[in-house]
Amino acid sequence: MSLKDHLAEDLKTAMKNKELTRKNVITMIRSSVKQIEVDERKELSDEDVLQIIMKQVKQRNDALESFKSAGREDLVEQTKEEISILESYLPEPLTEEEILQSIQNAIDETGAESMKDMGAVMNKVMADTKGKADGKIVSQLVRQKLQ
Repeated sequence: MSLKDHLAEDLKTAMKNKELTRKNVITMIRSSVKQIEVDERKELSDEDVLQIIMKQVKQRNDALESFKSAGREDLVEQTKEEISILESYLPEPLTEEEILQSIQNAIDETGAESMKDMGAVMNKVMADTKGKADGKIVSQLVRQKLQ
């Protein structure tokens, strides 16, 4: 079953169970997917849908920080719930050791020796860990390895 079909089934379930937050989150994902499909006139793959979900997680994490600094606990809780729903559709994230192994492999393949080579290493690692590792964490670990 494709991710879009899975989202459609989950939307039906959320509507039947009157899970308003889950329904709203899934509806937002589906509308983003539909918008891109209409704009680009192509059918999105599961990987494309995952990219949309990751982008929405990142947006909510940024909003979460703003809500915390503004003292809006009601919005903090709602945003955390939305993030957990979105993350349920993402693949299992890699552990730090797995990310470090991927970084070491990229360094070996690219022959990186200094911070000048960080871009090449990051490109390789992000391609290998697509959707399974946060770019900020990868960036920090690559910096530590190359210094």
